[in-house]
This record gives sequence, C-alpha cells and structure tokens, in this order.
Amino acid sequence: MEARKKTFNGIVVSDKMDKTIVVEVTNRTLHPLYKKYVTSTKKLKAHDEKNDAHIGDTVVIEECRHYSKDKCWRLIQIVERAR
Repeated sequence: MEARKKTFNGIVVSDKMDKTIVVEVTNRTLHPLYKKYVTSTKKLKAHDEKNDAHIGDTVVIEECRHYSKDKCWRLIQIVERAR
C-alpha cells in the first residue's frame, strides 16, 4: 500500500530556471492562545517538464522523488492562467 502524497495549491513566483518553477504556498492557521489567524508562506521548487507554467499562474504540485537537492515536487496541473 502506497502512502498518499502531499499536494499543495500555490502561485508561481519564478519560472526563470529550465524545467523548474518556484511556487509560493500560503497557509492560514488559528493561533491557539490569541485566536488570530496567522499566515505563513513557503517557497517550493517544483519540476515542470514542458515549461508550461509562468509567473502568476495558480498551480497544483505533488510530492515526488528528489530531482535535485532542493527540488522534490512536481507540477500536476495549472488551475488558472495569469492574465
């Protein structure tokens, strides 16, 4: 039985590398003591085989094997193109 792979929705912030995009993923969590929403962001490098995604696109990325030292995500689908 294979474990489920993590998936994230995010926005492409860089597409300058060959076959690689940088996706910014934001997460909102409720602070347990102050009951305020705290926004945290992280930038993940994802593999884009066809160089389809561009800056501003909303994409879905999935966990996968390491392609390089930092790149262990791959592009699954482009949800919305930037205008």
